[in-house]
Amino acid sequence: MLQELPCDQRYAFGIEELLTPALVMYPDVIAANIDRTLKLLEGDTDRWRVHIKTAKLARTLRLLIDRGIRNFKCATTLELLVACQNGVSDVLIAYPAIGANARRVQDIAQQFPNVRISVLAESEEQVEQWRATGVGIFIDINPGMNRTGIEQSQTKRIVSLSRAIADAALDFRGLHYYDGQLGNLSEPERTQASHRGYDQLLRIVSELKHSGIHVSEMITSGTPTFPCALAYESFRRGNFVHRVSPGTIVYCDATSLQQLPSEYGYQPAALVLARVVSHPHSGIVTCDAGHKAVSADAGVPTCVVLGHPELTPLSPSEEHLPIAVREGAPTPQLGDALYLLPRHICPTVNNFDVALLARNGNIESLETVTARGHESPLLQTSSRTVSANN
Repeated sequence: MLQELPCDQRYAFGIEELLTPALVMYPDVIAANIDRTLKLLEGDTDRWRVHIKTAKLARTLRLLIDRGIRNFKCATTLELLVACQNGVSDVLIAYPAIGANARRVQDIAQQFPNVRISVLAESEEQVEQWRATGVGIFIDINPGMNRTGIEQSQTKRIVSLSRAIADAALDFRGLHYYDGQLGNLSEPERTQASHRGYDQLLRIVSELKHSGIHVSEMITSGTPTFPCALAYESFRRGNFVHRVSPGTIVYCDATSLQQLPSEYGYQPAALVLARVVSHPHSGIVTCDAGHKAVSADAGVPTCVVLGHPELTPLSPSEEHLPIAVREGAPTPQLGDALYLLPRHICPTVNNFDVALLARNGNIESLETVTARGHESPLLQTSSRTVSANN
């Protein structure tokens, strides 16, 4: 169980001079998590399209590239820019880009002509904005998450959109299918549900083939359904490249470690260092890692306190995280350091401007969280006067 995870020596170093909360990353563990993933993919780096909304740091991107990984996806224009600047060969912006955002993607594509850039589309209106840009198109399929995409039951609409892509003289590059909603299911229901979806996905591929349209790539499976995709043999026999796109596994978080089989051997590679700042009530201590440090989007508790199963995080406020102390257990003292494993690492990394890299109990370097947030809404100097109400 997560509450029983040890807090070993790689999480211990001199912290007296550090401001908290702080994001701490462990390069050796990051590298090991990448290697574990590639082992599960039988060493085939071409089967992994890493989602860099988790990675965020240029240093982590370069570590992935050094392992031979060339295919990535992202969610923002800043992530796209950072990916291109750091040597990726192929990147999909897996988010509906509209208006000025689409024009910014086009600008980046022109700036990096040697990078194969793709986007998502779910309507002819979205397709039209990419004419004569050299940007490729993936059709976004909605597997029931109801966030973006064409519902997977609407095969005729998917075929029609693929023809519209061809009519616009654009490169149809494949199908994008993110079934993240299945992460709430336990096994074996998650695998059964994901495989039913994959069966439908292959029927879509077959219908496209009958219509004279070839699917060259299929992207599925973030972290929750990564094991489900590995177990779906038909992906290995298809006349297409199948790529999975888990991103969370690079750093791991409490949710990932619950969802993934323990034999995979993943370990947490990014933690939030916090300090106890208050004893507001009997049986409660408070540390300085509210939801502006550890993201609360995954619910309460927002994290696990490593090495302390007797501590249960409660509902946070902006800068405070109250923690319940199990009756009879020793109470942490003011100033004590706590290492927090977030339930959702992606937005937690995004909360920090910099990360501390630690190795063998020592701080090795301070790294900028390169792709944090978004680009400026005004990228070019305008002749118009921009004013703000004071």
